[in-house]
Amino acid sequence: MFSIGDRVVYPMYGAGVIEGIEDRVIDGKNLTYYVLNISVGNLKIMVSKDKAEKGGLREICAADEVRSIVNEAKPIKMSDNWNIRYKDNMEKLKTGDLFKIMEVFKTLILRERSKSLSSVEKKLMGTAKQIILSEIILSQNVDKPDAEELLMNGIAVSL
Repeated sequence: MFSIGDRVVYPMYGAGVIEGIEDRVIDGKNLTYYVLNISVGNLKIMVSKDKAEKGGLREICAADEVRSIVNEAKPIKMSDNWNIRYKDNMEKLKTGDLFKIMEVFKTLILRERSKSLSSVEKKLMGTAKQIILSEIILSQNVDKPDAEELLMNGIAVSL
């Protein structure tokens, strides 16, 4: 399915590069794992090849598609109850879908400008931002400051 060097996104962690494919024996079973290096935070993750698709591992979006999503995703209406908002936003992040993650990020930024966010929502906004930045970095072949500039320009366009 994926090969060493492929650029992929793993939901809730962000975009990274497959650095290796390893076989491990766990509970007497021989399992194959993708070794991912996540671009933001220099995190290494091992994802079972058998569970990769179910877990949402996907190729990164094309450069033009990422730019389009960053510019075109709009904030969405959310509940006034922070607990419901959190649950809904977390579900969107878990999909690994860049458009949904961008909607969550823009919605939280807009809400932060008009009302304060709870500490849990601030953390959620930070997670969404890191996931988005990691995909921008790999799709656009830019460093983190350039990725942040592209992201903030996209927010200015749509808010």
